[in-house]
Amino acid sequence: MEQHTQQVTPLMTRRLDPTRLFTGGAALAAAVLAVVAGVSMAAGDRRGMVLPLAAVAGIAVAVLALTRFAGYVLLMLAVRSCVDLFKLTGPSAGQADSAGTARAVDPSTLLAVLFLLAAGLWLAAQLSRHGRLRGSPLSWAMLLVGASSVVSALGASRPANSLLEALRILTVVVMFVVLEQLMPDTAAIRRVLLACYASLVLALGYTVVLSLLGNPPAEVKGDFTRISGTFSQSTTFGRYLMFMVIFGFAVYRFLDRRLRASLGVLLALSLLFLLLTNTRSALLGAAIGLVVVAALHRSKRMLVTLCVVAVAGVALVPAVGERFAQLGTSRAVGGDPTGNTLAWRIGYWTEIVTLADRNPVTGIGPNMTQRETDEAKKPHNDFLRAYVETGLLGLGAYLLMLFAFLHTARTALRRAPPGSFERGVAVGFTGCAAAFVAVSAASNVISNVVTLWYFVAFAAAASVIARQPAPNLTGEQPRGTSVPV
Repeated sequence: MEQHTQQVTPLMTRRLDPTRLFTGGAALAAAVLAVVAGVSMAAGDRRGMVLPLAAVAGIAVAVLALTRFAGYVLLMLAVRSCVDLFKLTGPSAGQADSAGTARAVDPSTLLAVLFLLAAGLWLAAQLSRHGRLRGSPLSWAMLLVGASSVVSALGASRPANSLLEALRILTVVVMFVVLEQLMPDTAAIRRVLLACYASLVLALGYTVVLSLLGNPPAEVKGDFTRISGTFSQSTTFGRYLMFMVIFGFAVYRFLDRRLRASLGVLLALSLLFLLLTNTRSALLGAAIGLVVVAALHRSKRMLVTLCVVAVAGVALVPAVGERFAQLGTSRAVGGDPTGNTLAWRIGYWTEIVTLADRNPVTGIGPNMTQRETDEAKKPHNDFLRAYVETGLLGLGAYLLMLFAFLHTARTALRRAPPGSFERGVAVGFTGCAAAFVAVSAASNVISNVVTLWYFVAFAAAASVIARQPAPNLTGEQPRGTSVPV
């Protein structure tokens, strides 16, 4: 009897092994969700297909976030450019979305919530362990922008919709704060930048493959067909490429030969698709940023190359010239992009500025302008939007953030050793910051949260360099200009 008990007990122990039980349960759940997704896809139910897959991915990402947080952040930067492919609601850039709070079930929103929870826990753990967090004037300015958005949302006429927008803005703020903690040195900066450009590989790869198959990802706006890539809007794709091109040209000369060749291919494709997005603000922003980069690098060759690319682009893609020619027409059109949208913007700005009179201190709430006007459009001016939607409090925070961007860029330029990879990072962010300020004057840049993730990644890298002591050029050994990433 005792011998029989000794044989049975180990078997019972193996059957109740928690690890095997968890693995089996996870496999069963994944199989069930896969079946549900398959049935939904066959029935044409996009939501029923995406949500189960998002649940599986969310669980896997949550486990990674709790066990390897640095790897989780790098993964988020690498794949965020493709998340909009699984968007359930329609595009809403520039206008009021009819789905309203239905955007709460979009994978991008769920990812944002997961990121805020994981980042909050990780930051709390870091604070408890070290007693303080790395900070900078830029991080404080961005925290003020996030706080003013939440305060304004609480007083909005539709707080649910407004709080959802405030949450999206907070993800950008928290991403910057997290990256400042995760980048103590140049080696960490390289890892983060590698993740950012991995996202560009995915976005361009998807666009190239579909284009070769004869079905390019695009949208029709007025008389133009505009490439949208992995994003729901061509304007979002254009601004994403704008930042990637500017920063890529800045660091290009400081890479080794192998990485330089790879980045060169990415930049060539990025310039092509940037033209094909036909996004005027992104094209102008890229031109401004690249001129800044060329000037800081003192590169006449780069300036000549930019002029050649601009002339060749207009010749090879006539739609670009036609799009800019619309600015000289007398037809002011807002909803239909076939017209003088600049004239429409000026008229719309004079209409919406009075909305702030309802609450000049905290505004009408983030994302509420288009719900308070007959045209149902976003402000297309981030300065005006900050005032109307978040009041004088939010406008002050927004202007402080812009000043902090430029101050961080200037300090990084002074602290980065000449001829170093750090110098390329500082120059790249300076070009991106100049483009950001310029484009914000006539666009909804603050609404493109996905593009801002990459912009603040570049900002955090520059902030790390700005915290370094200024180089002592007297007797300093020359540094190599070929730095592996």
